[in-house]
Amino acid sequence: MSGLPDLPFSDPVRLNQIPGGVTRTLEPDAAARKRIARALDLAALDTFVAEMTLKPVAEGWHLSGRVRASAVQTCGLTLEPLPVEVDSPFSIRLSEAVEPETDEIVITVEDDSPDLIEDGRIDLGQYAVEQLALCLDPFPRKPGAEFVQPEEPAEVSPFAVLKALHPKAPPEQG
Repeated sequence: MSGLPDLPFSDPVRLNQIPGGVTRTLEPDAAARKRIARALDLAALDTFVAEMTLKPVAEGWHLSGRVRASAVQTCGLTLEPLPVEVDSPFSIRLSEAVEPETDEIVITVEDDSPDLIEDGRIDLGQYAVEQLALCLDPFPRKPGAEFVQPEEPAEVSPFAVLKALHPKAPPEQG
């Protein structure tokens, strides 16, 4: 697959080989978990299991399941390890990509449109990693960790530099 980025974890299925659907439990090995951790900027990914069911429905396909993981993120303030447990169900609608009849591109802002299936296959591994990523805090912070704004430095006058170079006059005697 030239031109495509390397996926940290991949488990593609061809829809024509599973006309009635498929249920799988994906459990990446240590090397794959390491690649996933690197891709998601995790300090560690100790366990990761994705239970997935893909089945045909009237309007395309439906992918549902649950992701479970034990990971370690890094606190964005203290840079300390921050253990995180993920246990989250998901549900995704999928639809076969249809070639448009015109050259016009239609962009919609709707968030509930189905994901498009291209080339008659779905990568369950990619969806599993995506669902894990959606469960992670993009700005992890340890409980109690607070950002303290440093004091703003006093405005430095351009003349302060000159004043520092000028020798002080001796005190007047009276």
